[in-house]
Amino acid sequence: ISIHCTQWRWLRVLSSGLLRKRVSIQMASCRSFGAMSSQQQNSTANKVLHVEINQLEKRNAMHAALWREMVECFQKIAEDSECQAMVLSGAGKIFTAGIDLMEMGSTFLMIRNFHGAGESMSFLSACDIRYCTHDTCEHWLADDVGALHWLPHIIGRRSLVSELLFTARKMMAPEAEKSGLGSHMFQDKEAMIESSFDLASEITSKSPVAVQGAKVNLIYARDHPVPQSLKFMAAWNMSVLQMEDIVKSTQATMEKTTPMEVTYSKL
Repeated sequence: ISIHCTQWRWLRVLSSGLLRKRVSIQMASCRSFGAMSSQQQNSTANKVLHVEINQLEKRNAMHAALWREMVECFQKIAEDSECQAMVLSGAGKIFTAGIDLMEMGSTFLMIRNFHGAGESMSFLSACDIRYCTHDTCEHWLADDVGALHWLPHIIGRRSLVSELLFTARKMMAPEAEKSGLGSHMFQDKEAMIESSFDLASEITSKSPVAVQGAKVNLIYARDHPVPQSLKFMAAWNMSVLQMEDIVKSTQATMEKTTPMEVTYSKL
């Protein structure tokens, strides 16, 4: 199988745990690696990684091998201190067709940018930010790998979530954007991916500790009462105040320099 290396700066090979840095940004040729049979990975910048589900013959359907590969992939990314944001998409016209029905009869038990048709609620609900194309169509099936916990928090309307899950009806892109499931709707996949990388680049230009802190506290506040969340944030802030990032950010604002010119602390 081939991993297409167009405009890639970093290539991670999961089976051997190698990190290969490419000097040239332009690499139009293909290289074969047995470890990545279902995904393509590349980064447009050192801090942003692109993971693409790459099973066109199965319309990116979820099956046991892909699940194992995704777990290994995300674990490797989590261990990479240089990667601060990840863009997840699917090769071809659709993000994923959902669970591979051909594998439903096996003895195995069966985790964005979303575009085209799909049944990927668990993937969507696990992402921090969701973009969609205007032709997106989601079929609401409860797999469930966490979606039933996250979706009511994301949409904020339990009545709508119940309606969608009980009827398994389709949700088109305009409704997804209106309900809050998607942040923005784009005309085509190319514009969506480009905007995703623009957003990821903007986020990674900020202090990694500040971004991570915002995410940690946001998740903690979602699952805990207000008084407990405030105490947690106070403890977090006391540790962050001992870092130089706040001073550096203040100086950058006063000197009218961009965040990209500031060297922030690493996670």
